[in-house]
Amino acid sequence: MSGYVRALAGQARAAALVLAGTDAATRRRLIEGMAARLEHDRDAILAANAEDIARGRGAGLGSALLDRLMLDAARLKGIADALRDVAAQPDPLGQVTRREVRPNGVVVERQRVPLGLIAMIYEARPNVTADAAALCLKAGNAVLLRGGSEARASNAAIAASLHAALRAEGLPEAAVSLVADPAREHVLELLQLTDLVDLAIPRGGESLIRFVAEHARVPVIKHYKGVCHLYVDRAADMDKALGLLLDGKVSRPGVCNALETLLVHRDIAQAFLPSALAALKARGVEVRGCERTQALGPGVLPAADADYAAEFLDLVIAVRVVDRLEDALAHIACYGSDHTEVIVTDDPHAAEAFVRGTRSSAVMVNASSRFNDGGQLGLGAEIGISTTRLHAYGPMGAESLTIERFVVRGEGQVRHPESSLPPAGG
Repeated sequence: MSGYVRALAGQARAAALVLAGTDAATRRRLIEGMAARLEHDRDAILAANAEDIARGRGAGLGSALLDRLMLDAARLKGIADALRDVAAQPDPLGQVTRREVRPNGVVVERQRVPLGLIAMIYEARPNVTADAAALCLKAGNAVLLRGGSEARASNAAIAASLHAALRAEGLPEAAVSLVADPAREHVLELLQLTDLVDLAIPRGGESLIRFVAEHARVPVIKHYKGVCHLYVDRAADMDKALGLLLDGKVSRPGVCNALETLLVHRDIAQAFLPSALAALKARGVEVRGCERTQALGPGVLPAADADYAAEFLDLVIAVRVVDRLEDALAHIACYGSDHTEVIVTDDPHAAEAFVRGTRSSAVMVNASSRFNDGGQLGLGAEIGISTTRLHAYGPMGAESLTIERFVVRGEGQVRHPESSLPPAGG
């Protein structure tokens, strides 16, 4: 190992101690300053992004990856607005989440404290550079960022703006440290730093997640693939179902909360599927379906088992007709990735059975899968959507980047009175 990443991590960990000692007003002002600096540096950031886009097109990156990579003035403003939302969130540090007085008079509190140094490993999403930094800093952590090589110019430009805001507050730039060298050996080095890194969060394609999970010695929370399902129940409102289907599949197919599979109850399939399939086709969506689906719409390709497990991230969807709600739940249990599931129904009993029967990080009842997003769920932004059942599950905001510790307050209480101890010198 070169020691390059260890040196960065050492500086970042020292910066984390500084951040943990700042007050809420300082951290809020810092993140607001970061948002303003991103807007001030807009032209430089967009020029750097244009370099990445040109290089990506030359390398043959697919449309979904290019969409994730691309920044424009509106998207950059969205990133700045997300940072302001994070800044305005209630401060998570020092919150007492539980307090009780024990029979001996000792007061036991549970208090939120920072995790420390968080390593973020991600691909093709330059917005993550800003979002992850803001969320980590809000929670009093430092962050070590390793973005993908396809976004290296964008990430460097964004990091430069964030560093300018840190300097303006008199805080160490190392609180937001960017691994500029894209060599994979540096990821391996980072994942071994058990004495410096408190948590690693990989965010990207399935191969990246597997690589991190297989090689990490530090704790990992996975942002795994999004095989998201929409189940149209026998009691569904068909107009509502069609709207949720199109929003989930077509609005932005290259994101993790886009729909990948449509499940339809047999009792409503003949009424719903012909128009739904036509609407998908009109919007350029390739449909791969079971035999019953193929019988209800022209041009439906046969679906293989692999299609039902696929995260297409493209204008492709797998469709299956199921006999019962229980069969939809069994399909999701077999092929799902614990990300997002949606039911469309006017039957409250079916809705509750679906909620109880799925274990994904978010379950939507008559609402789009696209709402499984930190900004949409009131977190301001997200560092990722955890599909790992640890202290955080689902979109992770600033509070998810803290952990509870015990604080015990007493007035001299001891566990064993002196009379119960062996005599001195005995």
